[in-house]
Amino acid sequence: MVETMVAMRVHAFGGPEVLAEERLPVPEPGPGDVLIRVHAAGVNPPDWYARSGFSNLPREVRPVLHLPFTPGSDVSGVVVAVGAGVTQWQQGDEVFGLVRFPGLNDGGRGYAEYTTAPAAHLAGKPAGVDHVHAAGVPMAGLTAYQFLFDHIRLCRGRTVLINGAAGGVGHLLVQLAKAQQATVVGVASGRHEAFLRQLRVDRFLDYTTGSVTDDIHDVDHVIDTVGGPHGHRFLAVVKPGGTISPVFLGEYHRDAAAERGVTFPSGQVHSDGTQLAELARMIDDGTLRVGIDSVYPLSEAAAAHRRAEQGHLQGKIVLRVV
Repeated sequence: MVETMVAMRVHAFGGPEVLAEERLPVPEPGPGDVLIRVHAAGVNPPDWYARSGFSNLPREVRPVLHLPFTPGSDVSGVVVAVGAGVTQWQQGDEVFGLVRFPGLNDGGRGYAEYTTAPAAHLAGKPAGVDHVHAAGVPMAGLTAYQFLFDHIRLCRGRTVLINGAAGGVGHLLVQLAKAQQATVVGVASGRHEAFLRQLRVDRFLDYTTGSVTDDIHDVDHVIDTVGGPHGHRFLAVVKPGGTISPVFLGEYHRDAAAERGVTFPSGQVHSDGTQLAELARMIDDGTLRVGIDSVYPLSEAAAAHRRAEQGHLQGKIVLRVV
């Protein structure tokens, strides 16, 4: 077993340039944990929020994050050792997972050649995809799954509008909703239309060429993966008694929504190996496809963050470690 590894570390909050390559000791798995040789790591919004010191949040509510740290909660790789009490995994198993999320100072540390993870946060890697595609699933896939089935409790045959439908969370929401026989309206820019039609959206709306609120009404559920100051425009889209589920912070005029019986079911995504195993099954049976926007080597994590902050993603950004 090697004794040291390469990791991308943050020693000071700031832009992508603060991500620095560093050599560290390989961690040891504690009780209930496994040690993973990371083959690929997903890049997610909390990674760059943390890197910037959560500068996207008002100062009074920013979490306290200790420096230095290794970002990254989404990993796919191979088990190389197990801690005390672990029986469900053994050396050589291919696994993927959302690791210790939403933990902050004891987070996943996925931007590294090796990391540890609680055994219960992992699932077997889908056999039909490589580690890059598997690493794109955990946070986005669990966010989509938990919004649809834990928070909204989507019933078959409902109409769901997904804003930001081509992004990491959005494109998985489209497919999971279609698996529930929902009618899916996808909102994105025109360059994503072909991609979303391949994912079988029933209706595509290009927000760059017209007003969404002019084109669609009386949907049962809106899931807004974009957020921002104009989220309240979806009040004109959802039917009375319907739901709007924000994935990110936004302004939704909740008093006006309450007058129409519109509620806002949502929640913080969290690690869940059992749910991830269900997503893996859906990938292997062809129900779910993982879109990849771009892939960068681990050493170019800063470039991956710059791409992420440009927005308008089609699928996921992933770091290739091996």
